[in-house]
Amino acid sequence: MKTKMVPVVLCGGSGTRLWPRSRASRPKPFIPLVDEEPLFISTLKRCADPEMFGAPVVVTGSAHLEHVEAQLDAAEGTVIVEPMARNTAAAIALAACRLDANDVMLVCPSDHHIADCDAFNSAAARACELAREGWLVAFGITPDAPETGFGYLKQGDEIGDGAWAIERFVEKPDRPRAEAFLAEGGYSWNGGLFAFRAGTFMDELTAHRPQIAQKAREAVSAGHAEGRRFYPEAKAFAEIESESVDYAVMENTGKAAMVPVAMGWSDIGNWQALREARARDEDGNVARGRVELVDCRNVMVDSDGPRVSVIGLEDVIVVVDGDDILVTSAEGSQKVGKLTGACSQ
Repeated sequence: MKTKMVPVVLCGGSGTRLWPRSRASRPKPFIPLVDEEPLFISTLKRCADPEMFGAPVVVTGSAHLEHVEAQLDAAEGTVIVEPMARNTAAAIALAACRLDANDVMLVCPSDHHIADCDAFNSAAARACELAREGWLVAFGITPDAPETGFGYLKQGDEIGDGAWAIERFVEKPDRPRAEAFLAEGGYSWNGGLFAFRAGTFMDELTAHRPQIAQKAREAVSAGHAEGRRFYPEAKAFAEIESESVDYAVMENTGKAAMVPVAMGWSDIGNWQALREARARDEDGNVARGRVELVDCRNVMVDSDGPRVSVIGLEDVIVVVDGDDILVTSAEGSQKVGKLTGACSQ
């Protein structure tokens, strides 16, 4: 019998670009944004088929621990509590060191939206097959716009049905370059979802970032469990260099593969992305709460109390959360994280 994939769910950050709804005390993964349930719960549900997936491993910090355990099924899953943030390479390494070398890890951010779960499962199954063959697999999100906010994956040689080697990773492009990618074809967005065997990942991490691999092993070896929680040893973990899995491993390995997939994916990175992910009326408007819109196009209003009336505006976003009110153009929503209020709450 083939081993099941182990969902490794990464929970970090404060989601300040979705202030005032998301903030340090109530972070983005744990609040309802697109649907009626939080993104974290949606992530767990996507990986709940017992025929495909084992119990999840959640990697988080102490700041998010209460939220994680409140929403994680009491009977399933373990939680690795990072002593401090050290980016995704270290977080994944902690999980890999706690698993069997032959376990296939499905690395999932906890705060992304995926509309088509059947497409996700099909891509995950194919990625799992490739991971068992020794590939480190990225999910390549089929682009539907010349997006400048994501990195891209360039397809290389085909390595089997629905799978390609990755020719190169491309940094976030400017708009003319993004438009050229779509016109040329063979480019996908890098959505930050990966599949690989735990042993393969640690071998490649050791080859390309030996310090991170060594310190992660030391932190796990000297760590301790408390019920479902596992606490890595803080001193060794603190010595790890902070680096993303893309820079540390995926851009350096000769085993990088991709599975392209169109699955209604969004990283919900700002209010404009959330507007696009929500159901809109014929004028492109989104209204939640006590809202009245007259002669508006592509306007989103989200109020948790006060009535909001908007007349004759386009591409504007209004969010009311208690005493905090945000008004921004859709384009300006990229800068919400720079607000003093967003950084201090």
